[in-house]
Amino acid sequence: MTDGTGQVAEDNIGDITKRDEMSKRLMIALDYPNVAQARLLIEKLEGIPCYMKVGMQLFYAAGPEFIKELKERGYSVFVDVKMHDIPNTVKGGAESLTQLGVDMFNVHAAGGSAMMAAARNGATAAVSVNPSLQMPLIIAVTQLTSTSQEVMNGEIGIAGNVADTVVRYAKLAAAAGLDGVVASPQEAAIIADACGPAFRTITPGIRPAGASLDDQSRVMTPAQAIRQGSHYLVVGRPVTAAPDPRQAALTIIEEMIQA
Repeated sequence: MTDGTGQVAEDNIGDITKRDEMSKRLMIALDYPNVAQARLLIEKLEGIPCYMKVGMQLFYAAGPEFIKELKERGYSVFVDVKMHDIPNTVKGGAESLTQLGVDMFNVHAAGGSAMMAAARNGATAAVSVNPSLQMPLIIAVTQLTSTSQEVMNGEIGIAGNVADTVVRYAKLAAAAGLDGVVASPQEAAIIADACGPAFRTITPGIRPAGASLDDQSRVMTPAQAIRQGSHYLVVGRPVTAAPDPRQAALTIIEEMIQA
């Protein structure tokens, strides 16, 4: 709901339950070089119960302590470090991330079934040692949303089209016991068809209508992504680089509700 000027009226954004439900499906990418800048954004979003996504830049700069800080603030946290290594190394990484209390982390599906299963085994081992921990959602990256057909075929060396590769990786992830995949919103519907509606799709490449595509190739608006069946929408620069990040986030949530 808007306030008559085209701005979303926060107090009248719609049914509070629906707003919170959609807010929890919005992942804000904290793509910052340091904690100080991330905290400035978090303060502006105070009260919006969105997921916080911590990628490689911030995680490597801030370390585990910042994850603990986000959890203490009450946020769900997705640690987006895209593990891709031999199974034993990924198992250890998964165990360490689970011990931090993260709600979600990811691995590269290209690492293979044994590696993906090892990630789950590592998380399970952490929970078995400390039952107070929750089992995080473990997600596999299929193809990056910056990967075009030409890049996948000509540079990465995978034949066929992007959608077929994404579905193949999604099936492998499901068979390995993972909870979902990171994929373009353009592939959410075919992933649901292949793996079932409960298999989660986390979709970057979300750009509100009229926004810059930046370095993304396969994108959709928030409304389109929800209609395609995306479970979580990852949004970075359309919020973090907006003149009013809070207003930008609320506008996206409103669009999700309307969809």
